[in-house]
Amino acid sequence: MDDRQTPKQAGFFMPPEWAPHERTWMMWPSRPEVWDDIEETRRNYARVAHAIRDFEPLTMLVRAGDEAAARDLLGRDIDTLVHPIDDSWARDAGPCFLIDGKGSRAGTAFRFNAWGGKYWPYDGDDAAAGAILDAAGVPCFSSPLIAEGGGISVDGEGTILTTESCFPNANRNPDWSRDEIEAELKEMLGGDKVIWLPGNVEETETDGHVDGIAVFLTPGKVMIQGNDRPDHPWFDIHAANIAALEGQTDARGRPLQLVHTPDAFDYETDCELFCDSYVNAYLCNGAVITPKYNLPEDGVVRELFQQHLPGRQVVEVEIPAIAIGGGGIHCITQQEPAAS
Repeated sequence: MDDRQTPKQAGFFMPPEWAPHERTWMMWPSRPEVWDDIEETRRNYARVAHAIRDFEPLTMLVRAGDEAAARDLLGRDIDTLVHPIDDSWARDAGPCFLIDGKGSRAGTAFRFNAWGGKYWPYDGDDAAAGAILDAAGVPCFSSPLIAEGGGISVDGEGTILTTESCFPNANRNPDWSRDEIEAELKEMLGGDKVIWLPGNVEETETDGHVDGIAVFLTPGKVMIQGNDRPDHPWFDIHAANIAALEGQTDARGRPLQLVHTPDAFDYETDCELFCDSYVNAYLCNGAVITPKYNLPEDGVVRELFQQHLPGRQVVEVEIPAIAIGGGGIHCITQQEPAAS
């Protein structure tokens, strides 16, 4: 691999999540202070892993000392990779896999600093992207940009969604301008257009990752979290993100169609970090794995996914012991695309 070339210059791009997968990667919960009950969180992780494994292979990164206990919950149909991880957010610490449309694959490894230094240590997670790419047998493009996979959504046709509240935050990239960040995202993900949403400055765990706000479902179609309830504390934030997408076109000039979805605001919890986003779901081969909160909104969202992702099975998984950590199903998964 020529280090002087960026992925885009070498003909690589990040395919969309709905493209065929080789496998899914996850990381086993390891940081006890994040979780009320780490053993219950691990059971929730195993539940998600088994739901995905029904549709495609899955590898779980685990600490050496956790492997035996993890195997008891995961069984033998889920692979493990021993790595000194710090915690369990594969979307953010893992790589962004790339393809070139000619049968070759690679990956981009951004730098990871635990969402602006919110946890320590994070060197094991910072090295996770490289470990995953090594295990997958694909070359790595390294970027100096501090960024997380949950901070972007791509359509595989040149369009990237991200948020103003995240990567330009001084806790990540204080010496980068927004234009410089945009240029780096385009080069490292093979994109042509970046659409910036305001994000959410009040969501302080990830600083407003886009995968809790908006996500591409198909080319030209974006699911966007919103709420028409004036009593919602993020009513204005939702409205601003929706407004930023209205009237937008993608990299190929197509007007974006918005699919509006509620959140699980009515879920009863004392946890301020609780992730109540239905947008934070995961597309795997033949299915969409969605969070279930046992609210009326579950049915509304299930019907939206069935309508806009025909041919995919909607699999609902209860994840209360994951959501308390500030993330959801999308946050704990990372897709490896199949070779084209």
